[in-house]
Amino acid sequence: MTSLRKILSVLLLPLCASTVQAQEWKEIRFGVYPEYPPFESVAADGSLQGFDIELGNAICEKLQVKCTWVHNEFDGMIPALRARKFDAIMSSMAVTPARQKQIEFSDRLFLSPTSIITRKGADFGDTPESLKGKQVGVLQGSLQEAYARAKLAPLGAQVKAYQAQDQNYADLMNGRLDATLTDKLEAQLNFLSKPEGAEFKTGPAIKDPTLPLDIAMGLRKNDGELKALLNKGIAEVLADGTFAKIQRKYVGDLDIYNE
Repeated sequence: MTSLRKILSVLLLPLCASTVQAQEWKEIRFGVYPEYPPFESVAADGSLQGFDIELGNAICEKLQVKCTWVHNEFDGMIPALRARKFDAIMSSMAVTPARQKQIEFSDRLFLSPTSIITRKGADFGDTPESLKGKQVGVLQGSLQEAYARAKLAPLGAQVKAYQAQDQNYADLMNGRLDATLTDKLEAQLNFLSKPEGAEFKTGPAIKDPTLPLDIAMGLRKNDGELKALLNKGIAEVLADGTFAKIQRKYVGDLDIYNE
């Protein structure tokens, strides 16, 4: 009997330890760069708003933990995460092989393909090869810039990087750019659906390993328990319709979760 008790106590130790540690998560601090509406931005009263903010708060509510948002520059997100300035990145971060070498990722939050935006009458833009000799704008420091310099420039495209995506759209409208390479969803929501974007169109999603589709939360490599906890929260908001409600509020009838 004593031996059996010892065996059972040893088997139950990992389960007990996991339960105790899981209960320690009373607060989750998310790193966010609130300069990317409608996903994250600062409201007039100084509060944070947007798809990512509302989704993160909903996940925290499901997990019964406090949700705290920490402002951070996007290009410094991974170093700040690893320095423990916050617990996870919730800022529309794409899952890439390079980032996966440094950090872990949660399950998918949504999809975000890349495409080429041109005037409606343009006879180019459906393929990367069609941009030969064209002025192509990209957001500085983005995955799209890296792709454009590696893949489009060798084809003969003239790549111009801007500090803000709005500058891309402005130069596209005034004729300084022939096209802009950007996130398809961002372009639809912030340009093509507005009066100033009425004369422009988006091409098909570009299929390339360096332009991933999945957007997820970034996590430290050794935080497997937090990853499991957040994945549980993601599954719950998907299952009970919370995700669909938030999606409808920010992007209308677009399905940004399924391919």
